[in-house]
Amino acid sequence: MKEISVQELKEMQDSNQDFQLIDVREDFEYEVSNLGGVLIPLGGVLIEVDKIAKDKPVVVMCRSGRRSAAAIMQLEQLGYTNLANLQGGILAWAAEIDPEISVY
Repeated sequence: MKEISVQELKEMQDSNQDFQLIDVREDFEYEVSNLGGVLIPLGGVLIEVDKIAKDKPVVVMCRSGRRSAAAIMQLEQLGYTNLANLQGGILAWAAEIDPEISVY
């Protein structure tokens, strides 16, 4: 499974790269803090698969990287090859990029 660091994600955002960010946390977690990604909770990934791009890079994130890894495994079974897991999730983002973001 491909993984990217929070620094790599920040560079992608700062350089306006064309990619999609998918957040697989729950609604209440997304309300506490988010990076502007499309919210598709892990339990709904296969139901809402039509919202996930196949034609550009997709970064999947959660709180720590575990749920996003599970989502990627599910999606790879459907033939997705353009996915990357955000290492450390929002916890790593708070630790390394934005200490002001709320974590739980």
